[in-house]
Amino acid sequence: MEFLISVIIIGIILILMSLRQVNEFERGIKFTFGKFDSMVNPGWNIIFPIVQSITKMDIRTKVVEEPDQEVITKDNVSAKISAVLYYKIVDAKKALLQVEDFSQAVSKLAQTTMRNSIGEVTLDELLTKRHEIALRIQELVEKSATQWGVDISSVELKDIKLPDTMVRTMAKQAEAEREKRATIINSEGEVISAKNLSVAATTLNKSPGALHLRTLNSINDISSDASNTIVFTVPLEILKAIEGRKGRK
Repeated sequence: MEFLISVIIIGIILILMSLRQVNEFERGIKFTFGKFDSMVNPGWNIIFPIVQSITKMDIRTKVVEEPDQEVITKDNVSAKISAVLYYKIVDAKKALLQVEDFSQAVSKLAQTTMRNSIGEVTLDELLTKRHEIALRIQELVEKSATQWGVDISSVELKDIKLPDTMVRTMAKQAEAEREKRATIINSEGEVISAKNLSVAATTLNKSPGALHLRTLNSINDISSDASNTIVFTVPLEILKAIEGRKGRK
């Protein structure tokens, strides 16, 4: 009886020692005698010691911030680019068996692809088409990463650092562009003002009393100003009479 109890206790201990817990955010890969056996789903699983082993893989989305990369654009401008990479494991078996360290492999692949992709675009394209370039890098990285059971969720270009001389040159260019737009807008305003004045002059010329009314209105505006300005008004007929007398002479 005591022997049976001992056997039961040993059996229970062995079973407890054989239990392996796989969390919901993990997937397990079971090996028997060193060979791939099967995938292990979340929960408690029995893994026989010595004979079997289990390796757990985290399948949650991982965020990797790639360090600054020295790149040269198509128009020979040097820059430093940093990026953020989002990826997750979709096939734990491939991620473990096809590559030694999938995280390092994905990171190095992203860095190399980023340098190559940016070398194919100009500086203006790099600054104005960041989203398109990031999508291009994501597509290229995903082609190789898929073979490792890794899905690239997104690639974002985080920061673009340019040389100080290039920053100053771009600032001068932007200032010149703003001055150019200001000059164009001012000239357009002058053209519109001249056209309106021409229309106003034509309208006043067609109405005999309109010019007199405009003159009286201007005098009224001046008189309302609290200044020492003295204004003498001379009828237009007197000026015409003087001009006519000068003509007879």
